[in-house]
Amino acid sequence: MKAVIQRAANAKVTVKNEITGQIDNGLVVLLGVTHDDTLEDAEYLVNKIVHLRIFEDEEDKMNLSLKDVEGSVLSISQFTLYGDTRKGRRPNFMAAAKPEPAKKLYEEFNRLLSDTGIQVETGEFGAMMNVELVNQGPVTLVLDSAER
Repeated sequence: MKAVIQRAANAKVTVKNEITGQIDNGLVVLLGVTHDDTLEDAEYLVNKIVHLRIFEDEEDKMNLSLKDVEGSVLSISQFTLYGDTRKGRRPNFMAAAKPEPAKKLYEEFNRLLSDTGIQVETGEFGAMMNVELVNQGPVTLVLDSAER
């Protein structure tokens, strides 16, 4: 399971011109699921995301976590994180999980995040979405549960 996390001053996602999720002060999480991912991978990423110290303290040092700043998460499903561009000009998405198991793990990931007390807003799984954010810092990190 891969997650691209971006620290955001604010963010929103729209589907067919309707806002489906919106946050202030928190993280935008683009989440990709591959074939071998399990609930354990989701738990690992949730724990990492909630406790990663990437928000500034009063001395402008990245010492605070999402929990510390009482931030929110805008969670977006993103199968293209498993796009393979090594060969040719069209990405190959064979490493991305099929929609049914991917949706189940994406929903479990969001539930686990919510269970930590974090407010979670989402896009719509499998839909064409427009994501807008003000990336604060900018801070952008890539997490991969296979690299623990």
